Amino acid sequence: MSAAEAHHRHRDVQGGWLRPAVFGAMDGLVSNLGLISGVAGSSAASGTVVVAGMVGMAAGAFSMAAGEYTSVAAQRELVLAELAVERRELTRHPEAELAELAAVFENRGVDPELAREVAGQLSRDPEQALEIHAREELGVGPADLPSPAVAAGSSFVSFAVGAVLPVLPYLLGAESLWPAVLVSLLGLFLCGALVARITARPWWFSGTRQLALGAAAAGLTYLLGSAFGTAVG
Repeated sequence: MSAAEAHHRHRDVQGGWLRPAVFGAMDGLVSNLGLISGVAGSSAASGTVVVAGMVGMAAGAFSMAAGEYTSVAAQRELVLAELAVERRELTRHPEAELAELAAVFENRGVDPELAREVAGQLSRDPEQALEIHAREELGVGPADLPSPAVAAGSSFVSFAVGAVLPVLPYLLGAESLWPAVLVSLLGLFLCGALVARITARPWWFSGTRQLALGAAAAGLTYLLGSAFGTAVG
């Protein structure tokens, strides 16, 4: 590590696992809590609530994984296609690309002659030139592309873990919704507080925000389930 970098470290913000893992866990908790709240609100038996919760967990986990894989793969393919275009331009029109890179440095305050010299030195290595052009024009680096498989796997596991919490009290013998609600809200608060450790936000703020969102979802779906159950009954 150079002396200029010795005073601090940055966390990895390019990985493809954090967003789907966080989103999956929160979504699993909130959506399955809402699902079983709605089913319980319709006066269904506890066995029915368990079946609904487990099916909701499985369906949601597979859906999240498939959605994450498809979206990340599509994004990756788009970037790779644009990188191929840039690679062709570097091969066919090297002088124009060199002038383009020099102009980038000039716009940042570098003297024109020095900007041209730096751009020329950086362009000697084709892969290095590609990476610089990609970062300047596309905002990404060829080595920083997220993995669809990692995103899908993270999403699947985290959703399943989050979604099983509302069902857990029923699996352990609970007969009413309140233990599931309490466990779920506690899980949401802890998840929010954990995310705060990564994002450097206050733990109580993130935890309370997630708890409030989960409580609102559970309350609304319980009322809807109660209304639908009364109407059907």
